[in-house]
Amino acid sequence: MTFLLAFASLCLFQQTPSRAEETVKLATVAWIGYAPFYVAVEKNLYDKYGIKVALKDFEDPALIPAALQSGGIQGAMYTYDQVINLVANGGSFHVVMPIDYSNGADAIVALKSIKSVADLKGKKVAYPFATCDNLLVAYALQQAGLTEADIEGLDATPENVPGAVLGGAAAGATYEPNVSKILKLDVNGGYHAIYTSASAPGIITDVLYFSTDYIKQNKKTVEAVIKGYIDGMAYMKTHPEESYKIVAKYFSTTLDDVKTQAKGVYNIPVPEMAGYFTPHDDPKSLFTTGKMIADVLIKRKQIKAAPKIEDTFDATLIGELVATK
Repeated sequence: MTFLLAFASLCLFQQTPSRAEETVKLATVAWIGYAPFYVAVEKNLYDKYGIKVALKDFEDPALIPAALQSGGIQGAMYTYDQVINLVANGGSFHVVMPIDYSNGADAIVALKSIKSVADLKGKKVAYPFATCDNLLVAYALQQAGLTEADIEGLDATPENVPGAVLGGAAAGATYEPNVSKILKLDVNGGYHAIYTSASAPGIITDVLYFSTDYIKQNKKTVEAVIKGYIDGMAYMKTHPEESYKIVAKYFSTTLDDVKTQAKGVYNIPVPEMAGYFTPHDDPKSLFTTGKMIADVLIKRKQIKAAPKIEDTFDATLIGELVATK
């Protein structure tokens, strides 16, 4: 009897399933630069690293920091200005990987009767006050000799900018696919882009970031998130048509729309990633873009002083990955 009990116990032990894969929840927004993440999740490219990644879409990116701090999500992909803002205001977060930079996919779109940024003086302009496209507006106005006090700013989430334009705003600033939605509007004589991120290289750089505590306690998990993304980039190169179809499904749009959007973003290849963590006078450096971003945020009184750029990132994981390539 003792033998039979022992044998039965052994069988039960052997049938016990292995530990469930860890699920990492990442904040995201509908942005073409994050396409490799969508592909990696859809094609189960994270499985071999022992994790699952769940993408949580935020219509209002300004809500991402609160979700991180509450523990509802573990990491986030968004623009570097969000990290600068958090660290400058006492938060402890680190960029672990640069993802892409906007090269035309963010834009100020206006009525065709408005020919330039200078023509926005006294006009209603819809844009998010607390997220990346406020930087584009502030920078564009500065280049035109204006400030935000010279326009009538209307605070709107990126996805609500098209509606604000339809509702009477003369112009709006947002990112793809929202830019394309405005350009397709066949009302009020039509719309056109009067300023894009291609004229402000580096000011809108997307990054993957986590709290410093999470990185310390879950280094292997963070490394797995990065590796899955890199695999997603590789898959997109070898299966572009299938990959764009996956992104089109996420965005609820057409394949042609996705292909058009992809022209306005530059996903950073692995060999170039490490350079973002070193100081050089080039927009492909967080030291350069961080200063640009901090200057705008200080002028907008969103932060009191620029943080040390070294306090905004952890280059360890990318350094190790690049060294093995």
